[in-house]
Order: sequence, then structure tokens, then C-alpha cells
Amino acid sequence: MGIRRLNHAVLYVSDVNRSVEFYRDVLGFRIKHRGPAMAFLRAAGPAIGLYHLAWSVNTLAELAEFEQKLTAVGALVGSSDHVVSKSLYGKDPDNIEFEVSWFVPRDRVTQEMEEALAINRLDIASEIERWGASLVGAL
Repeated sequence: MGIRRLNHAVLYVSDVNRSVEFYRDVLGFRIKHRGPAMAFLRAAGPAIGLYHLAWSVNTLAELAEFEQKLTAVGALVGSSDHVVSKSLYGKDPDNIEFEVSWFVPRDRVTQEMEEALAINRLDIASEIERWGASLVGAL
């Protein structure tokens, strides 16, 4: 038994409407409850983590879609290939950093991959060519 993930995060933002639009339209969150100066949003399936906010997607196709959406709104600030995970980094309208990642399925991770302590440039198209667009990643 142990802690596996943070269940939720509370953000104090400068403009609730702007943040709701961003998290709903760009990251696909659903509005659970809305008040005049607050909103409860829920990610559609992914877990939430915090140093920054971090979400996982099921497929590289989904990661590629987020790369396009984040780029379109000027929110993509970086990306990286950590060998066993592929990550996009963005900032929301209040400059809160977040990460969207896809993880190589555990049964496909080799010992060599596990031992690699590398951060490489992410090329999602090449990763899709290698792993396929619809391969479901590790949880």
C-alpha cells in the first residue's frame, strides 16, 4: 500500500472564465460544478500530479493532438523524450506549468531503456512510426 497519485489540485487563478475555457477547450476537462467565482473541473480520465500539473494520455495520437492544440494557443513551452515517456510541457493562462505525457507500455520497456537516463528531443511523428498511433501506454 502507498500513495499513487494526487487526487486533485486547487488553483487560485486570476480569471476563472479564461481558465475554464483553457482547461475545457485545450485539455478536454469537463465542468462538474460552476459558480460565479469558482469552477470544479475534472480531467477526462487522467490522473493529476503536482510539482506542476501532470496528466497522462492513452496514445501517441492523443499526445500529437495536444501538441497541436497547445501550439495553436501559444501554450506549448517545451517537450522531451525521457526514453520510457514522451512529454509535452505547457503553461496555462496564469503561467501554471503542466505536463502531458505518454508512457511506453511496461511490457515493451527493455532493460536498456529502463537504465537510460536521457532527456532527448521529442519527435512525436517518429515515435508514432516506432510505436504506432493507437498503442495504449502504461498507466
